[in-house]
Amino acid sequence: MHKIVLASQSPRRKQLMEAAELDFDIIIADVDETNPPGMRGEEVPEHLARKKADAIQHLANGRLVIAADTIVLLGDHILGKPYDEAHAIEVLRQLAGNMHRVVTGVCMQDHEKQYSFSVTTEVYFRQLTEAQITHYVSRYKPFDKAGAYAIQEWIGMVGIERINGDYYNVMGLPIGDVVLALKERFDKKYGG
Repeated sequence: MHKIVLASQSPRRKQLMEAAELDFDIIIADVDETNPPGMRGEEVPEHLARKKADAIQHLANGRLVIAADTIVLLGDHILGKPYDEAHAIEVLRQLAGNMHRVVTGVCMQDHEKQYSFSVTTEVYFRQLTEAQITHYVSRYKPFDKAGAYAIQEWIGMVGIERINGDYYNVMGLPIGDVVLALKERFDKKYGG
């Protein structure tokens, strides 16, 4: 049994945790991810991350829980995960030629304390052709991704002009900040 529990079914978060050489188990948090009415978009991911961590804390047996939630904000509008191909195409049309913000909220808690934070990265998309958009959606099927894209896939390589902030945050977990918090907030108890 590892000392950390990742409360996520995201393959990208799992990949980032493994790449940071953290030993962890996965327990999926089953929570209602409906955005609370009246809450500012920037606050939603951290709120949902805390909710996920709380939902599985009793299953963690005293281990540190790391939970995260990522949203894409175009202006003040949250672009969630697309529900079908047509919706994914529409979302990418909205992102093309524009800047959007990717906000990831992280909650880390053990039996002694809870620490949560958010990280925001600005992503600037080039103009995309209709052919590029439909190719990406039909080939990569980005239906489990906020904003209908993954920065590490083809669309990120050809469509993203630049970012301001943490690349790994756009993938779904600001892993550098997580490792730093493990060391500074949890007394190197779990981090290298």
